Amino acid sequence: MDPTFTRTTERTGIEIADPIENARFELYTSRAVDPTPVPTHEFHFPVDSAVSVETSAVAVPKPANVLVRTQSGELVADNADHVDRSLAPGAYTVELSTAPMKLYLSVESALELRHDETAVRVAFGDPTEVAIGARSFHDQPAGTVTTTDDPAGAMKAVSLLGSALKTTSPERSFPTLRGHPPLIEVGEEFDAPEGIERPDTGVRIEIPAEYEYVYPVSSLAYYLGAEVVPADRPRLVTDEGFEYDLDGPLGFEKTVGRVLRQTFFFDCVTRTEGYYQVDLHERRAVESVVDLDFADLYDRSPAERLAAYLSVPYETVAAFVPEWNLTTDVMATPDNAEVLPFVASDLALVRCPRDPTTASVNPTPEPIDEFFRGGAGGDSVTAGCASDDFTRSTMDANAAAPAQGEIFNPEPADTVEHAWVGDGFPLGANKASIESYRRRVQRSAPEKTSIEIHVVCNDERMMEEGVVEEFYGLRELLQFDVSVHYELTTDELRELLAEPADFLHYIGHVDDHGMRCPDGHLDARTLSDVNVKAFVLNACRSYTQGEALVESGSYGGVVTLAEIANSVATEIGQTLARLLNCGFSLRVALSVVKDTTAPAYQYVTVGDGGLTLCQSESGTPLHLEIESLESGRYRTKFRTYPSPSHGLGSMQKPNIAGVNTRYLASGVIDTYELSADELDSFFGLEVLPVELDGELRWSDEIRRQEL
Repeated sequence: MDPTFTRTTERTGIEIADPIENARFELYTSRAVDPTPVPTHEFHFPVDSAVSVETSAVAVPKPANVLVRTQSGELVADNADHVDRSLAPGAYTVELSTAPMKLYLSVESALELRHDETAVRVAFGDPTEVAIGARSFHDQPAGTVTTTDDPAGAMKAVSLLGSALKTTSPERSFPTLRGHPPLIEVGEEFDAPEGIERPDTGVRIEIPAEYEYVYPVSSLAYYLGAEVVPADRPRLVTDEGFEYDLDGPLGFEKTVGRVLRQTFFFDCVTRTEGYYQVDLHERRAVESVVDLDFADLYDRSPAERLAAYLSVPYETVAAFVPEWNLTTDVMATPDNAEVLPFVASDLALVRCPRDPTTASVNPTPEPIDEFFRGGAGGDSVTAGCASDDFTRSTMDANAAAPAQGEIFNPEPADTVEHAWVGDGFPLGANKASIESYRRRVQRSAPEKTSIEIHVVCNDERMMEEGVVEEFYGLRELLQFDVSVHYELTTDELRELLAEPADFLHYIGHVDDHGMRCPDGHLDARTLSDVNVKAFVLNACRSYTQGEALVESGSYGGVVTLAEIANSVATEIGQTLARLLNCGFSLRVALSVVKDTTAPAYQYVTVGDGGLTLCQSESGTPLHLEIESLESGRYRTKFRTYPSPSHGLGSMQKPNIAGVNTRYLASGVIDTYELSADELDSFFGLEVLPVELDGELRWSDEIRRQEL
C-alpha cells in the first residue's frame, strides 16, 4: 500500500499514486522514462517507496514550493520568491511541497530552477539519474494499548500517546513528524505492546484521577510526550523544577487548551532555526514582542523549551497563534477512552460536557420553524421561495419528531470545527463515533484507481440537484468515475450501498421508515454491510439513517436534523459537492456552507467529519473573501483550513507576485489589495470558493470582465 510509480501516457513523465488516500500527482520529464525501484535509504528524509529515472529535467505542473538541500540537510535554496536560480554541481535533495504526498528528488548534478505561471522546472543539463521518493500522508498506529475501565488506567494509556512522536525537537509541529498515537481499547488489565514507550522528555502532567481531568489533557500529553500522573491539583511539571498551574482563572479545560496552542505555536517559530530556515510570517510578527532567543531554544531540551515558552503570558501571543481547527466534546465515560488517540492525532481541544439532555431544544428549532411558515394556505413552504416549493419529507413534521433530548445545543466552541462524542445529535457539531474513527486507520487500498461516486435521485422533482454530477471530478490530476441513478428500488439501493464506493450523494425523501424508493422505503438500520465510505443524505431529518450507515460501515457523512425546503437543499447540496471536490473535509465544507447559507445550520456531520473525498490541489484548502474597493482594487482575505494531508503546522505561501513569506496554514493568513488582473491570474491556478462582495462564487465561473 506504499505509493506507486507508473509512466504517464499523455506526456512524458511519471504518475505517483497513493492508493490509500486516493491521491495522485504527476511529474513530467524531458523524455520518456522507465521508473526503476531503488532503496529508500538513499534519501535524507524518510520515504515509503522510490524509483530512479534518467532525465535532463523534472517539471512540476503546479507553482510548487521547492526547497533544495545538501544531502546532509543544509538548506541552500528556497523558491518562495519564484526567482530562477542556478546551483553548482553537487549532491542535492529537492523537496516538492505542493503534492498530495511528500515528494523528494535525490540527484548529483548542477541544478537550475525555472518558473512560469503554472509550473516549476528543475533542470540538470545533461541526462542524469534522478531518484524520486514518495511518502504517504496516511499514518498507521504502531499498536493497541489495553487499559482498565478506571481513570488510573486511562492515565497510563494517555501517557503512551506521545510514543508516536517521530521527534521531540520543534519539528514535531510538522504534522508528518508527529505520527498517529497507538490505539486504546478498554479491557480487564493494562497491557502495552513492546516498543510503545513514552519519549524521555522530562515533562509530566499532574491531575486528579478523574475522567473529567484525564480526557482534556490527551492532546497536550501527546504533543509534549508527557507522563500523566495522579495528584491533588492539576499542574504541568518538568524534571528541572519548572511548574505551571493548569487550573487558572479561565478554568482547567481552557487553560490546558491555551498551553497546547502556545507551546505548538512557539515550536512552529523555533523550528525555523532547523531544517526549515524559511521566512515565516509568524516569526517576524512575534519576535519583536517576546524576549526569546529562538536560535538558542532550538538546541534546548523539550523541558527547557517548555519553561521558556510558558514564561510568556498567553495574551502577548494570542493574536499570532494560528486559528485552531477543532474542539471535541467527549462525554466522560470509561469506554470513550478509546477515542482519545484520534482526538490527540487531530490536536483537538478536548472538553468533557455534562449530560446533553440538560440543553435539549425543540426537534425543529424556532428559527427553522419560522423559516417554514409564511406560505399561503398554511402549506410548509419556504418564506421567500416559490410557492410550489416543498420539503424533502414524506410525512408531517410532527410525525417524524425525535425523542426528547435527542437533538440539543452543545456549548459553542471557539474553533472552526466542533465534534461531539456521546449520545444525542448536536446542532452545529459533528456527531462522531469510535467506530468511524477506527475506520480512519483501518483504510485499505481500493480495488479501483479512480474515485467512485454515486449520485442517487429518487424524486423527479429534485432533478435540478442532479447536476452535482458535473461538480464531482473537475480536477486535472485525479480520475473520477461518477454514476447517476434515478428512481432506485429498495433492492437496487441496498445493493448499491453494499458495493465498495467512495461517495454517495442521495437526493430524495427520508422519514421514520427510511429512504423512500418507488417500491417503499429502505431503512438503513436494517443493513449489516455498507461499503460506501462517505455520503450526503440531502433529505429531511436524515440523521438517523446517516448514523445507521456509519454503524454499518461508512466512515462519515452529512445529514439533516430538521425539515428542509427543496430549493434550499438543492443549493446546499450543489455547494457541498463543489467544496468536497476542492479537497475540503466533510466538516469544513459544511462550516463554509453555514457561513454563506442561512438555513444550513440544520445540517450536521456524522461519523468522521475530518474525511476528505480528495486532496486540495494546493495542499491546504483555500477560501477567498473579496471586497470591492472604490479604488477599483480588491481587498482579498486568504483563509486556509487544515486537512488530513496538511494538518496543523503546515505552511502556505500564496502564489501572488511579490509575496515571498510563508504562513502557518490555519485561519486567515493575510489580506492583500489586488488588481483585477492579479485576481484573474490567481483564479486560473485552481478551482476554489470565493466570497465576492458577500456572495459565494467559484473561481472558475468569475469572468475577468466582472472584476
